[in-house]
Amino acid sequence: MSATLPGRIVAAFGRQYLVRLADGSLLPCLTRGKKSNVVCGDGVEIQRSGDNQGVIERIAPRTSLLHRSDAYREKLIAANVSQIVIVVASEPSFSDEVITRCLIAAFDQNLDVLIVLNKCDLPAPAAAARQQLAAYRAIGYRVLELSALQDVSALRPLLQNHTSVLVGQSGMGKSTLINALLPDAQAATREISTVLDSGKHTTTHAKLYSLDASSSLIDCPGVQAFGLHHLSLGEIEQGFIEFAQYLGQCRFRDCHHLHEPGCALLNAVAAGKISARRLELFQQIAANKA
Repeated sequence: MSATLPGRIVAAFGRQYLVRLADGSLLPCLTRGKKSNVVCGDGVEIQRSGDNQGVIERIAPRTSLLHRSDAYREKLIAANVSQIVIVVASEPSFSDEVITRCLIAAFDQNLDVLIVLNKCDLPAPAAAARQQLAAYRAIGYRVLELSALQDVSALRPLLQNHTSVLVGQSGMGKSTLINALLPDAQAATREISTVLDSGKHTTTHAKLYSLDASSSLIDCPGVQAFGLHHLSLGEIEQGFIEFAQYLGQCRFRDCHHLHEPGCALLNAVAAGKISARRLELFQQIAANKA
């Protein structure tokens, strides 16, 4: 058997994966067996099985794994990322519950967080969106305002030395953002299609683009929901970073922070120290983790 070659997953299409090898070339690869837990961003060891085909033999240890889940299945999103970039827009309207779920998942994997408010060239909608994001700014999350159609230069330095994963609901302008950051993104997508020799692979799990030698960006399909079924109630609590000083302070150890007497979080909301909307979001997510 010939020696394995190291590579990195740069695109995923069902059970077919595209691996970028050390020399920069792209090689379509399959996994052994029907089930696969390979994901975009993974480091892998591959075995060539033909001139233009390989088999993934091993996944290298991961530094992080971003995934979402419901009661029935789990969807892996990206591996070995260090930052999550949550893209929202002035219009259409966005869900603060989806943002919050992404933040909980990011906390669970110890990822840096950046919220990007796109389409800020629309004054009235931008003002409303800015107000909706005020609660996140207040607890320390970075919010960058821009218009992807006009200028994305403020975003570039915030992506340096990171493997960032771009997530957001459909319609927020992620594709416009990608194309502004990476003028060659469409060419890269065409290259992927050419290497796979097929135009039918349009629904990808994710694609990885190189920004420079030390920075990469993983683009994911738009998400309308972000299930957290794989996390415990305690892990969801910890994902609300402003709750930290109050956790463990409730009168009852198994407090669900709904209407129990002596609940430290309810008292903090009453005192104006925690946003009532943020506690409401916790209650919604805790009640239906999927």
